[in-house]
Amino acid sequence: MDFASFISSRITFKSKRTFSKLIVRIAIIGIMLGLGVMILSIVVIRGFKQEIREKVRGFAGDMQVVKTDNNVSYERSAFVDSPVYVKNIRSVSLVNDLHPYATKPGIIKANNEIEGVILKGVDSTYNWGFLKKNLVAGKVINFADSAEAMKQIMISQTTANRLKLKAGDDLWMYFVQEPVRKRKLKIVGVFDIGVEEAGKTFVIGDLNLVRRLNNWTNSEINGYEVRAKNFSDIAAAAEAIDNRIPITLKSYTVLDNYPTIFEWLNMLDVNIAVMLVLMVAVAVINMISALLIMILERTSMIGMFKAMGAGNWLIQKVFLYNAAWLIGLGLILGNALGLGLAFFQESTHFFKLDQASYYMTFVPIQIRWMDVFLLNAGTLVICLLVLIIPSMLVTRITPVRAIRFK
Repeated sequence: MDFASFISSRITFKSKRTFSKLIVRIAIIGIMLGLGVMILSIVVIRGFKQEIREKVRGFAGDMQVVKTDNNVSYERSAFVDSPVYVKNIRSVSLVNDLHPYATKPGIIKANNEIEGVILKGVDSTYNWGFLKKNLVAGKVINFADSAEAMKQIMISQTTANRLKLKAGDDLWMYFVQEPVRKRKLKIVGVFDIGVEEAGKTFVIGDLNLVRRLNNWTNSEINGYEVRAKNFSDIAAAAEAIDNRIPITLKSYTVLDNYPTIFEWLNMLDVNIAVMLVLMVAVAVINMISALLIMILERTSMIGMFKAMGAGNWLIQKVFLYNAAWLIGLGLILGNALGLGLAFFQESTHFFKLDQASYYMTFVPIQIRWMDVFLLNAGTLVICLLVLIIPSMLVTRITPVRAIRFK
């Protein structure tokens, strides 16, 4: 152990000065709370963004391949479901799954109430995993009997509440066309994805029902819903798909279809950055105050070391090592606080949220160990670099004045 390490350990662990101990404890608590808050903020924001993103893409898909025209309504132009299109889209390595769909606007009338909705027709290839996870009541559509499947429908919890409906009820749905058509449908399931903007407008039905209403052939659809393997690859996957489909078709991503939601999620990154800067600033100010007080309290010791031939940098290292010990202790306690609360919330969902305001019923958590490592390393490095400046107070202390001060 060198001279600076030995002296700093004696100051850190065997000091009897009560005032400096109080200041040191305050500094450690400041670092602990700052790091704990930073960890909790990161894992909560990441969890929040992940949950919202998965809810939207789980219901609407990552990409939609539709006909290229000026029709931007919910009732898009039809095209023929071609095995060649499906094969070319699946050939993109970034694509995980796809299924055909069709949409048709309609009006539900029930219990003397009416509600405008969009019927989203799907077939037996549809991946029901997301809707099963978010089922409130009932079950998903059963395609075993094609005739019965066309009479079944799934509605959102929002629509069910507005129209006072529940799973098992019958309803009349009117489709505005020439002539106006109506169908009696049975609610087999009620789902609640939490994000009203993505789910409240839609009801889920049989693709063949839309075909029959529009007098289409059995191979016509409005588009394909495509799922990417990774959300970060959506833009690249969409570009690759466009290169493999004819010019008459075009792909749109979930970012294009729900820009407001994803712009709002991106704004959360700004909040994280501001919070991190503020928390690190608080930790730095606490450590600067503690270091200055420790230096002033040990003016006589500094003078004696200089009289014995110790240089300024050697004495500075004593206090920087001391500060590193204190910062390290604060980081350990901060990790225990932040990660402890994060694991507790992840396993118990103890802290609840209002779903109407936050799109979910509990505070979500997503822990990335690289984030935790970078927060610890960044806090340690920034604090030590900033503390070099106040440690230079050592150079202003002369042996004669220090001994006289004593």
